[in-house]
Amino acid sequence: MALKTLRMTREDMAKRVARFADLKGFDGGLHDSDHPSCRRTLYNVVGFQPPKSDDEAIASPVGAAAAENAAIKITEGFNLGYCHAKPGCGPMMHNHDTNETFIPMTGRWRCSWEIDGKVEAFELGQHDVISFPAGVQRRFENITFDEPDQEHLLMFVISGNEPQAEFSPESMNELRQMGLIKQ
Repeated sequence: MALKTLRMTREDMAKRVARFADLKGFDGGLHDSDHPSCRRTLYNVVGFQPPKSDDEAIASPVGAAAAENAAIKITEGFNLGYCHAKPGCGPMMHNHDTNETFIPMTGRWRCSWEIDGKVEAFELGQHDVISFPAGVQRRFENITFDEPDQEHLLMFVISGNEPQAEFSPESMNELRQMGLIKQ
């Protein structure tokens, strides 16, 4: 069996190039975006189409605005993005319906997950990799505390064409109690 071969012109391939300097970042569109310890900028590089769901807890992993503004607009089974965050910042505990893999590009990052009511974590440095399967409550946080004013960069890859993120019930309750989402 021979694999299908595509003919791609330079113009065709130009639509599949994203220059980091030209990426547009978004800092809103997720339930925890206004939480002081969750402030971050998300960049939708490849894929990330908005999920189809009416559930208030479900959103695109990159937020609504970023999901509609992919630099490379494809639906080929995976999505790639970046997160810029200062030390102490990252999303609240959440889940995905697909795999999510983290790769720190700069700084140090703590990648945590919940199991049996406890939180476990690994601390990752530049170019280390951790891959969470679907269904695992997880979060990440910039822990480069010796550079308190420096934002650092984390790459994330999420499988699927319309991946969904869902904040944990505890995260949603905390956001409601803080008045960041409606009761």
